[in-house]
Amino acid sequence: MSFDRSIKIAPSILAADFANFGAEIRAVEAEGADWIHVDVMDNHFVPNLTFGPAMCAAIRPHIKTVMDVHLMISPVDASLEAYAKAGADVITAHAEAGPHLHRTLQAIRALGCKAGVALNPATPLSAIAHVMDLVDLVCIMTVNPGFGGQGFIHSQVDKVRDLRAMIAGRDVHIEIDGGVDAKTAPLVAAAGADVLVAGSAVFRGGSVAEPAAYGDNIRAIRGAAEGATGQMA
Repeated sequence: MSFDRSIKIAPSILAADFANFGAEIRAVEAEGADWIHVDVMDNHFVPNLTFGPAMCAAIRPHIKTVMDVHLMISPVDASLEAYAKAGADVITAHAEAGPHLHRTLQAIRALGCKAGVALNPATPLSAIAHVMDLVDLVCIMTVNPGFGGQGFIHSQVDKVRDLRAMIAGRDVHIEIDGGVDAKTAPLVAAAGADVLVAGSAVFRGGSVAEPAAYGDNIRAIRGAAEGATGQMA
């Protein structure tokens, strides 16, 4: 996957039809999704349980774009290889998930994946100041992780802006996860984000049988974000 700062919409399959993941992924990619975001939760680090590496391996053949795996699990290091083997292009671990973030990021890269680090709303940017040379993506949580459909935490917009300054000239994506829709997307895009994870805001109103709403939702989020950054023609 090549690096660029264009706005990328990454639908979270946490909001898709669990009984129909393959078809949902194909539908949402056909309607304009840039990445597919996979929220892995362990009912320990976060208060919810979703899916594991076997499910990731099962959906990998359906993903033609980027498989973006967000590990909301602790401990995380012992599971990295399984998700890499399942086909993850990007593996994101939480800074709060273990005592050795530097080692975790090294391990992700050694497995041939892009390395991401996620920060919960209360976690300061100082937590990643000394690992920026190992990071391909920083995910700013704009909700407390664990459940979809939560309200956007506006205090995180300033964190995004500060992160953009910290990144400077590095090829590091800024991803936003939580409460992203056509109203909040311009706020984080203007602050410097380029990967926008959206669950219910993408899947709302559509289905595999009637996927046009997915495209309408993606275009609305993308258009709002691009309008705030001047990327629109």
